Amino acid sequence: MHLHFIAIGGSAMHNLAIALYRKGYTVTGSDDEIFEPSKSRLAACNILPESQGWDASRITPDIDAVILGMHAKLDNPELVRARELGLKIFSYPEYLYEQSKNKKRVVIGGSHGKTTITAMILHVLQQAQVDCDYMVGAQLEGFDVMVKLTESAPVMVIEGDEYLTSPIDLRPKFHLYMPDIALLSGIAWDHINVFPTFENYVDQFRIFISQISPGGALIYCADDTELQRICPDARNDISIIPYTTLPYEIRNGITYLDAMGITFPLQIFGVHNLANLNGARLVCNQLGISDLIFYKAIQSFKGASKRLERIAKNGNRLVYKDFAHAPSKVSATLKAVREQFPGRKVIACLELHTYSSLNEAFLSQYEGTLDPADEAIVYFSPHALELKRLPVISEQQVKEGFRKEGLEVFTTSSLLAERLLRDKNPEAVLLLMSSGNYDGIDLKVLGEQWSNPV
Repeated sequence: MHLHFIAIGGSAMHNLAIALYRKGYTVTGSDDEIFEPSKSRLAACNILPESQGWDASRITPDIDAVILGMHAKLDNPELVRARELGLKIFSYPEYLYEQSKNKKRVVIGGSHGKTTITAMILHVLQQAQVDCDYMVGAQLEGFDVMVKLTESAPVMVIEGDEYLTSPIDLRPKFHLYMPDIALLSGIAWDHINVFPTFENYVDQFRIFISQISPGGALIYCADDTELQRICPDARNDISIIPYTTLPYEIRNGITYLDAMGITFPLQIFGVHNLANLNGARLVCNQLGISDLIFYKAIQSFKGASKRLERIAKNGNRLVYKDFAHAPSKVSATLKAVREQFPGRKVIACLELHTYSSLNEAFLSQYEGTLDPADEAIVYFSPHALELKRLPVISEQQVKEGFRKEGLEVFTTSSLLAERLLRDKNPEAVLLLMSSGNYDGIDLKVLGEQWSNPV
C-alpha cells in the first residue's frame, strides 16, 4: 500500500509515517519546512522528501491514501490534486483509528496530564511485557518512536488531543478514536481560538464520553470540578470509575507513595502527578495488571520528555523544564516544584506561545498561577504574535493579567537569558515552562550555565 503524507515533518505525522514504513507500507511525503529531529529520523528510513515545498505532481492515481497534517492549508496544491483525483484522504487521527479498529482502544483525554498518564501506562505495560500499539505525544525513555503499529498487538493506547483534526475536518482529534476504555484527567479551558466559550469546550468532552463503547469504562479524576459535573451522568452501559490523588510524603526531596501498606519511592513528584499515577493504575487494572505489579513498575518511571524534566543540577541549584502553557498546567507544575523544595528559592519563567496565552482576553485566566514563585518572569515574542496574526499585547497587559507582584516581562530572548544568569543563589530552583523554545534559546545550554554560575 502506498501512502502519501502532506505535511510529513510534524511531530505526530513523521512518527506515524515511520510506524507505517516499519509495518511494510510504501511511504512518501512532503512539507514546506522539516526541522530536527523529524528530518534525521525520516532520512534514516529513506522517506525524507528529496526537496522541501509542495508539488502537485507528487500526487498520482496509484496512491492508495493521502494522510493530511494540520499544518497544511485548504489551498495546498497537493491536497487540491488529491481531491481532483478522488483519492482517499485521512487525517492522522482517522488513520490511527483505521489501524486500531479491531483492537481494544484505550484513549487518554483531558486538558492536562494526557502525555504523562499515557507514558505511565506504556511504561508499566512494557515492564509487564504486555504487547500493545500506541500513540503518545512525547519521546519516552525506552521507546524509540512515539507511534507503534503492528498486526499482532491486541491493545492500542492513544493520547487523545482535543485540538482540531485537519484543515478539512474540524472535529477534535479525540472524537475519532471511539474508546473502549477512556480516561479524563481534567477540564480547563484552552484553545479559545477554536472553542470560543468554556461551555463549548466542555461539550467536546461530553461528546467524547458519549462515544465510549457499550460495556466499556470511563475513568475520571474526581478532584476536577467539571468532571464531577459531567461524568456521573454518563450512559449506564459503561463502568464509571472515579479516582483521586494517592497518599504520599516527601522526604529529603524524594516523593514516597503509600499504597497496599508499602512505601514506594518515586522518581516523579507533584500532586498532579500522584493523581495521574492513580488514573494510570486504574487503566492498567482494566488491562489485567494488578496493583502490586503496577506499583513496582512505576517506581522506575522518570517522566515524559519536557514534563517536569530535570535538565541541569549542580549541588542544590536545579533546573527543570516543563511543557506547561495553559493556566491549569502552569499552576500545577509550579505548586509541585514549590512543595518538593520547601525553603528553597524558586524562580518561575513562563513563555506565552499558544494562541490562547497570547490573546489579551485570555490573560486574566493566568491570575494567581505564578504566585508560589519567589521570582516570576514571563516571556513572549512579538514575532509569535505576527505569525499567529494576533493583535499586539503589551508588557503592562501581561502584568495586569497575572497580577503577580514584582512580575518581570521580557520580549527579547537574549535579555531574558542575561536576566536569568544574573542569579547566583546556591539554593535556587529554576523552572522553565513553555510549549515553544523561547525564540531559539538552547535550554540545555542555558540550564548548564545557570547551574554553574561564575
